[in-house]
Amino acid sequence: MISVVIPTHNAQASLASTLTALVPAFVDGLIREVIVADGGSNDRTLEIADQAGAVVIAATLGRGAQLKAGAARARFPWLMFVHADTVLEPGWEREVAHFMERVDDGRLPPSAACFRFALDDVGLKPRTIELGVAVRTALFKLPYGDQGLLMPRALYAEAGGFSDLPIMEDVEFVRRLGRARIKRLRTRAITSAIRYRQSGYLRRTLRNQACLALYMLHISPQRIAKIYAPSPRTQTP
Repeated sequence: MISVVIPTHNAQASLASTLTALVPAFVDGLIREVIVADGGSNDRTLEIADQAGAVVIAATLGRGAQLKAGAARARFPWLMFVHADTVLEPGWEREVAHFMERVDDGRLPPSAACFRFALDDVGLKPRTIELGVAVRTALFKLPYGDQGLLMPRALYAEAGGFSDLPIMEDVEFVRRLGRARIKRLRTRAITSAIRYRQSGYLRRTLRNQACLALYMLHISPQRIAKIYAPSPRTQTP
């Protein structure tokens, strides 16, 4: 069964919706625990997590460190990593249960699954971003963390787990998993578009692509973080 890990930092605006989408799977017994790995929130994030019955742990700020800490605390044989501004669409648990069953009974080799990326905005710009992510995931098997990631705990350990990186922790881990072990589900993971609206769709997209290009050129995540996120909150694009 699943341990869900959610990294948070001042996520009060979105966390309740993220947690609510998990309730049907919790009721069915598919999810056995939700771990909120918090990076020092000073808003109502911890209160919301506690009221929802999540296990709250303190972690060093930065998604790599938070995801790593959450996975270390998890107790169940499957891990699912979900960002605090991402909501899984209704019915997601049925497809996930079917995927897990096929891996557990050997019809599929040990594999990780990501969801289909979507933004909670209307218009051409978000649809274009979604198409680009779909192409990237299909061609290069390179999902980002905002698509969620589900895998057997044993596979997570075999791949070495998340690294304590200031940025690009999802790309680094997915590349270690390997293309052949990543499957894309049909269910959407609907992510808040507020960062795109605040920064501008074009500007944020170019910045994200620049970070990926620098990483592929073997520029260290530490150097990329100084360019991309010079503030203390160094999170993955």
